[in-house]
Amino acid sequence: MAHGDLMSQAEDVADQFLRVTKHYLPHVARLCLVSTFLEDGVRMWFQWAEQSDYINSAWGCGPFLANVFVLINLLGQLGGCVLVLSRNFVQPACCSLFGVIALQTLAYNILWDLKFIMRNLALGGGLLLLLAECRGEARSVFAGVPSLGHQSSPKHLLQLGGRVLLVLMFMTLLHLDLQLFTLLQNLVGTVLMVLVAVGFKTKLAALTLVFWLLGINFTFNAFWSVPSYKPMHDFLKYDFFQTTSVIGGLLLVVALGPGGVSMDEKKKEW
Repeated sequence: MAHGDLMSQAEDVADQFLRVTKHYLPHVARLCLVSTFLEDGVRMWFQWAEQSDYINSAWGCGPFLANVFVLINLLGQLGGCVLVLSRNFVQPACCSLFGVIALQTLAYNILWDLKFIMRNLALGGGLLLLLAECRGEARSVFAGVPSLGHQSSPKHLLQLGGRVLLVLMFMTLLHLDLQLFTLLQNLVGTVLMVLVAVGFKTKLAALTLVFWLLGINFTFNAFWSVPSYKPMHDFLKYDFFQTTSVIGGLLLVVALGPGGVSMDEKKKEW
């Protein structure tokens, strides 16, 4: 009984947070979500020569194609971010950002790096949620084919895919350590990940993960505390903005809810 009361109180706190922030939470979520693309686009501009030289030396494609690569990344990211933040042509903008993720995965040879792949997939999950936000209840794709119901609408399927992919970020944060605190942290994190993925107590679980990730991000990815000439500065900066983007995706889960394909929605039918 006490556990149920505690859970109810926690859900009340989450609902109160939503009521207070409902007008600007989606805007904050979008800004956080595109932050890694904004940072990388700006970096492409200021490190144009370094990026071009790296692509040329890694692939032997010549200066022209290397510069085209940098230009595509710069325009694709900054242009996509401007469109997303202004709520104009959001679907093409998301497609552009998806393309940048795929292009960089291949160009920087991280296709076989499991940690980077999982984080890029989590970033893609955030973009799926952004697509879900920008579209209403979709009609059947094929004319004359009966709809499978509102739970199978493209919007709800996008929300499901986004939730599942987002939790991949947290799998990269789990540590194989037998210390009590680490085991407890892994256990709590895993439970929250599963809750978000299956859509049970979704808003509360996603909000809890937001605050957990914020704590991790500002504690372990404090790139501003490392001199800019050290390589660790760039690694921490990359991790910081990627984590911020996943936080943006979780905030979209909080703002939108889990969608039709979730246990929370099934509970309403029961």
